[in-house]
Amino acid sequence: MKTPRKLTTLLAALCAFAAVASTTAATNLAAQDIKLPAPQKTGGMPLMEALAKRSTSRAFDAARDLSPQQISNLLWAAFGINRDDGKRTAPSASNKQECDLYVLLKTGSYLYDAKTNTLTLVAAGDRREVGCTSRQTFPKNAPITVLIVADSARASNREMASADAGFISQNMYLYCASEGLANGVRASVDRDKAAAALSLKPTQWIVLAHSAGYAP
Repeated sequence: MKTPRKLTTLLAALCAFAAVASTTAATNLAAQDIKLPAPQKTGGMPLMEALAKRSTSRAFDAARDLSPQQISNLLWAAFGINRDDGKRTAPSASNKQECDLYVLLKTGSYLYDAKTNTLTLVAAGDRREVGCTSRQTFPKNAPITVLIVADSARASNREMASADAGFISQNMYLYCASEGLANGVRASVDRDKAAAALSLKPTQWIVLAHSAGYAP
């Protein structure tokens, strides 16, 4: 028996609605804060071996993601809290802690909260391209890019903020060397585009971008 045309149209509409609802639900599920596992603070490669293996990469395997544990370890190594008084794994002038880490993942853009070890959602959706420029498109293949953002409202001055961002980046290098990950820092970022995508304040500026992942 043939299905009436109106019923066929109705069924098609319902299927389309279900597909949209399913996609929206999946997006909403991904678009939320991420509670990271506790960072692993022991083990890893001896320091001198990590220094010997430290290198900059400009190529990443787009098909391989980092695990939540690796992301937690990377961010803690970069600028996590390592003492009860709230001081961090990287130094900052007069302990101003003027740098924030904005994390670009496939699921969205996040602000790293070192106190709670949480990624706080800033913008949903894959915006890793904001860490690229017209001449450097490789960062969009990296599963994670960390934008080191300084805030003049907390900084002693721009020179010291830049130095502090460098300390954070070097910590990321050493963790990645220890973990066998490809990674690299760069100053070339479309700062206006990234600032708009992340809703940065006028007092904030992007100092460096650091991408990490597996080598292709």
